[in-house]
Amino acid sequence: FLMNLQRSTPINISRYGRSRHKSHDFEELSCLRTTESNQSFSPNLGSPSPPETPDSSHCISRIGDYLLLEPLEGDHVFRAAHLHSGEELVCKVFDIGRYQESLAAYFALGQHQHINQILEILLGDTRAYVFFERSYGDMHSFVRTCKKLREDEAARLFYQIASAVAHCHDNGLVLRDLKLRKFVFKSEDRSLVKLESLEDTYILDGHDDSLSDKHGCPAYVSPEILNASGSYSGKAADVWSLGVMLYTILVGRYPFHDVEPGSLFSKIRRGHFNIPEALTPKAKCLIRSILRREPTERLTSREILAHPWFASSGAAGGAVAHGRGEREQEQMVPEVNMEEELEQFFS
Repeated sequence: FLMNLQRSTPINISRYGRSRHKSHDFEELSCLRTTESNQSFSPNLGSPSPPETPDSSHCISRIGDYLLLEPLEGDHVFRAAHLHSGEELVCKVFDIGRYQESLAAYFALGQHQHINQILEILLGDTRAYVFFERSYGDMHSFVRTCKKLREDEAARLFYQIASAVAHCHDNGLVLRDLKLRKFVFKSEDRSLVKLESLEDTYILDGHDDSLSDKHGCPAYVSPEILNASGSYSGKAADVWSLGVMLYTILVGRYPFHDVEPGSLFSKIRRGHFNIPEALTPKAKCLIRSILRREPTERLTSREILAHPWFASSGAAGGAVAHGRGEREQEQMVPEVNMEEELEQFFS
């Protein structure tokens, strides 16, 4: 597993065109105002003309050879750009004392084409700056826009999703919080996807994948997590979440959905769901082989990849229409109401 890990020496940071030297270059980040549309950033970060009033709402900071641009998520995920090549990236910021723990799964797993890779780590005095390739939107938003996918397109994307999960399982990682939003597009044409983050994963000690915490997203949670007072198989729970994802991208709605969490959990415990007749027999077979109430009866993530649906889906691709005219609420993938964390319902 290769990456660049370095501690940067103090650098010159320019603020409104005047350069100054900082000993804590990573922690005290200077702000640059971006106002005029024709403004460009030269390597010294100088602004063409000093703005009269600094705009604190938009900061651009230099970290080594990178610019941190606007935040994407809270105060720990930023859009970034390489200072010289202009390549756009994503930077995640971690406390220096916890970054190795937070990134342990990346170090344990190694590279996989459908799992986000660390490109470089820069260490400051109190923060670690971790750079990843950028993405082009997530699967949840894509399915909301499309309503549902044709079987050929669904098979192509779901195979990549399942292969990422199988790679994690093969190497002793349980993902726990699997959902469509966790998978993002690697390319603008939306032909390739990757698992965006490994930071919620659990690293197994040996072959026992028993877990006891109720971590995850309500719409994707498995029956045994809702029922278990003790432990459950983490890998089998991940597979259930894969089944929810497969159903959702093929049908355009969650297999179990209710605006009231208690009612949703009752439906999941019963395990009853309806598969539209428009789906091909092999697609129905794969869904039913994954969404089984009994964890030991489900396919493993590796077995999913061997299912005949993937081989036949190209010929069956025209069988399912996009269904863009459907307007019933149950046909929509909800935006947020079931994307909340599971812990709050069991605390």
